[in-house]
Amino acid sequence: MFWIGCHLSAAKGYLAMGKTAKRIGANTFQFFTRNPRGGSVKALDLEDIAAYRAFAKENGFGKILAHAPYTLNACAADARVLAFARQVMQEDLERLAHLPEAMYNFHPGSHVKQGEEIGIVKIADMLNCVLTEEIQTKVLLETMAGKGTEVGRTFEQLAAILARVERKEQMGVCLDTCHVFDGGYDIVSDWEGVLRQFDEIIGLERLCAVHLNDSKNPLGSRKDRHACLGEGTIGHRAIAEVICHPKLRDVPFLLETPNELEGYAREIAWLRTIRKGE
Repeated sequence: MFWIGCHLSAAKGYLAMGKTAKRIGANTFQFFTRNPRGGSVKALDLEDIAAYRAFAKENGFGKILAHAPYTLNACAADARVLAFARQVMQEDLERLAHLPEAMYNFHPGSHVKQGEEIGIVKIADMLNCVLTEEIQTKVLLETMAGKGTEVGRTFEQLAAILARVERKEQMGVCLDTCHVFDGGYDIVSDWEGVLRQFDEIIGLERLCAVHLNDSKNPLGSRKDRHACLGEGTIGHRAIAEVICHPKLRDVPFLLETPNELEGYAREIAWLRTIRKGE
């Protein structure tokens, strides 16, 4: 099954997001769990969640992706920032217990000159703190472009975090095409080789979602600037190779391109022509 969607605003609720996704040809979607630049969060609307779940089942929706706010830095140097990150992640995961169809994605964080090794330990320690038997949501580390002191640019860094997490069965990875390209992985000339590296270092069984984006910058730039599909340095051919790889047939793809709904609809329609019959 081809699971394709985009990032939608959660302001009007889950059912509204589901209906919007269906209208633009999607059968999954991503949303922020709260204000992406802050910490405020809306009260849960359990009736809306129940209505969405019924809608999703009726319309054959796949796994959806909840995205943590950008302000969550799981390896911050400041103790208050670190405590805020732990609180946000814990709250988000407790709320997602009402939405078992969702996975939870977050940016590993920036070590802020503490060093990569300390950053990795702090991220794993936070995950070990919040992941309990009661939490069933799959948590995904996102691949990063490597700007500043970001942790997660290399597959080795992600593998090092995963190795320290106790509840490994709850962990996965979201691969962002713009991020890995800007981070130095040549998915344009050697997508097969990049996937092979991922498999050898992390394991393809942990690849649970893909953020599908073009890039405004060249390979290895470490800039993280998304472009619409086919309008950047990755291009249509490489994007087509990504979505058509046989080992990713059941992985959800989420667009994070700089688009309005009409633009997302056009990209989804094009992607469906590439994955014909699905």
